[in-house]
Amino acid sequence: MSILQTSDFKLMSYKNQFIWKRAVQLAINCYHLTQHFPKSELYGLTSQIRRSAVSAAANIAEGYGRQYKNEYIQFLHIALGSLRELDTELIIAKEVGLADKNLFVPLMNEVEEMQSIMVSTLNKLKPS
Repeated sequence: MSILQTSDFKLMSYKNQFIWKRAVQLAINCYHLTQHFPKSELYGLTSQIRRSAVSAAANIAEGYGRQYKNEYIQFLHIALGSLRELDTELIIAKEVGLADKNLFVPLMNEVEEMQSIMVSTLNKLKPS
């Protein structure tokens, strides 16, 4: 069954989705944090953190554009994987001292919240 034919979805843009908006803001916040990292990390954790954060938002958008609900669910799982990568990268960056440890706390909390939102969304979309 097509996403647009199910009662769970309305004809609207992924840009109206709460989870997409939150993921985009998370990516922006990751860019702000990594600006504090040393230049020597540009191709290391700076790049990895940015890619993981952008990947989460991009996969939400890409999945929403798919024809079938199961495809959308699959892309949400990929986005969740990117969030878990991001969480791990932030832990490592914090522990090796790439920026003031206090800068990491709000962002790491945001990643945890985003993961919870994603799991909740997946649970609602999965057939019972």
